[in-house]
Amino acid sequence: MLQILNTLYITTLDAYVHLDNDTVRVDVHRETRLRVPIHHLGSLVCFGNVLLSPSIIARCAKEGIGVVILDVNGRFRARVEGPVSGNILLRQAQHRLALDATFALDIARAAIAGKIRNSRSVLLRGARDSNDPADVEALAAAALHLEGGLRGAAEAADLDVLLGVEGDAARTYFSVLTRLVRTDVRESFGIDGRSRRPPRDRMNSLLSFLYSMLMNDCRSAVESVGLDPQLGFLHAVRPGRAALALDLMEEFRACIADRLALTLVNRMQLQRDDFEEREGGAVQLKEDSRRKVIVAYQERKQEEVTHPVLDARMSVGLLPFTQARLLARCVRGEGAGYMPFISR
Repeated sequence: MLQILNTLYITTLDAYVHLDNDTVRVDVHRETRLRVPIHHLGSLVCFGNVLLSPSIIARCAKEGIGVVILDVNGRFRARVEGPVSGNILLRQAQHRLALDATFALDIARAAIAGKIRNSRSVLLRGARDSNDPADVEALAAAALHLEGGLRGAAEAADLDVLLGVEGDAARTYFSVLTRLVRTDVRESFGIDGRSRRPPRDRMNSLLSFLYSMLMNDCRSAVESVGLDPQLGFLHAVRPGRAALALDLMEEFRACIADRLALTLVNRMQLQRDDFEEREGGAVQLKEDSRRKVIVAYQERKQEEVTHPVLDARMSVGLLPFTQARLLARCVRGEGAGYMPFISR
């Protein structure tokens, strides 16, 4: 169990979370492990087999405390919320504009442009830091290919063409990501393309876990400004899928999740034995290792960066909320268009 800022993470299997007056109480095998006043919480995130009492679910919904249920790998399973809040006029505008092919394509182009630019920055940073000529050459070539992808995204005539550009850029990016891993740990943390559901290697397992936490933050950001998280402009609408949160997440994958994964591996904060292989070849983080990643992710969110559009210093954790506000302004018809976050 970890309480970081106003989020309580329950990572211990078979934990029982229930309400004791105005206190959240966590028991494991009938032994109390943690007590937290409920008014101190902003969200509750549960990994794996965690039991929640009906009273804690109802109280969290009443108090506006989000309850997120993830599997042991951090993959999203469910979210419990209270009454929907937010400006109905903003949501009406969002639903109307989702049917406007031109507007939707503009937002989708911005999301993909942000993703490709930030992915390219990760590769160029790696090329600058590398002492291996072969790695430098491969990373520079991939970054050049992604530069072409930016032009392709800007010129995409429709969503299908744009998705093709994004897919090509992603394949190029992940084909060289191993070259950003220290040579002495590449055997353990090499990655041969993106694999998920289930992840087939340690790096993919780590990325999937980080993406799940990032996705939860992006969904919270979208909801905080009153937008409908289910209706996106890039990702297809499906029952139970937070398409708009996925749209917003694209620009943050490389600059937040991928960079943190590489840092954890290259600084040897995570090692080979932090992972375990399951039946069918799936690889997942061990329970104690998940805690280490959660702490590192929250520490990363407290670091400060300069927002390139607003020219203001802010914590990394506030970036999704800031971009959600900029997106809401765009939906309301304010400003020239949506500008994704570009890392420096």
